[in-house]
Amino acid sequence: MDISYIINELGEEREHYFNAVAPPIIQTSNFVYNKVEDLYKAFQDEMSGYLYSRGLNPTVDILRKKLAALDGAEDCLVFNNGAAATFAAVFANVNAGDHIVCVDKPYSWTQHMCNRILPRFGVTTTYIDGTSIENFERAILPNTSVIYLESPNSWDYKIQDLKAVSELAKSENIVTIIDNSYCSPLYQKPIDFGIDIVMQTATKYINGHSDTLGGILTGSHAMIKKIFDSEYMCIGSGTTPFNAWMMLRGLRTLQARFERITATTQKVLAWVKQHPKVEKVWFPLDESFPQYELAKKQMKGACGLFTIVLKAERMEQIVNFCESLQHLVMAVSWGGYESLALPKCAGIKPEHFKAEKEMHRSVRIYVGLEEADYLIKDIEQALEKMG
Repeated sequence: MDISYIINELGEEREHYFNAVAPPIIQTSNFVYNKVEDLYKAFQDEMSGYLYSRGLNPTVDILRKKLAALDGAEDCLVFNNGAAATFAAVFANVNAGDHIVCVDKPYSWTQHMCNRILPRFGVTTTYIDGTSIENFERAILPNTSVIYLESPNSWDYKIQDLKAVSELAKSENIVTIIDNSYCSPLYQKPIDFGIDIVMQTATKYINGHSDTLGGILTGSHAMIKKIFDSEYMCIGSGTTPFNAWMMLRGLRTLQARFERITATTQKVLAWVKQHPKVEKVWFPLDESFPQYELAKKQMKGACGLFTIVLKAERMEQIVNFCESLQHLVMAVSWGGYESLALPKCAGIKPEHFKAEKEMHRSVRIYVGLEEADYLIKDIEQALEKMG
């Protein structure tokens, strides 16, 4: 299916809403039925039609169709945020006493779920270095029900061999879930490699304007319905019609934004790599990246997000760099129009800072829609003020 068709036309039946170019926001809580028999059928299966906007809603459905098609999936659910989507995907596929294999250092709220919430139900988690398939093989137990991936992750960009992991999981009847937020469906399609459930945060590239939150799950219709009938409906974490409309608006420019951000990132990255105060960079499609060959095999591209390791002896130097930036703003997340900087040391107590640890000296950079020279000049003047 052509990406231009997906983004601009799929799911949009304009004759149903006055031939308006942009779909309307169907801002309603519930829907009218004229026959008891039809209402009965809706009660039996809320995914079969519109009953209550906590479940299905016409505006949200347009977005669902587009996002499923972009991932090459049968179906999709849209949540209020990525953490909610992850929570639903995992909880729908574990029972009390089960075991999860998870890549090490996942997104903080994924780790919180595994460390603090799942143990209440006797669900245990083994964290592994996901760069080796042998580590997955060793970690699987008789009660393992889920393998959770994050490829690439959002700091050092470690990746997993998706085809190898999916084949292993299928042989053991284990469900695979991946956080695909770094690549989005434009640069990586995990379902093509056999992954069961793909999660991404629509807050980032899909919306692209840093003004709304969203989380996405895509997969087979059977898997999505399983999640819809349980966690999605019970938790009530589905997105609102207005937020879905915002994401539809952002989706229109996804391809154009990716092309722009990718090109600018290459220019900024090339300049940063040669600076004497930068020790190294982490970027999955840079030839210096340890898993460069696997990244090329699985990913169509890389966009926006890279990490620099500064040559610093003191935490104060990293603070000086970040606080001297005038145009890259210091904030979490990525995928919007604005360029960002996030120092790892912001999560480290000063007395625990160790200059010998590369991660403690790392700063994550997100390249937005600004001109490359504009960003390079800002980074240059901030590096000069490091001390």
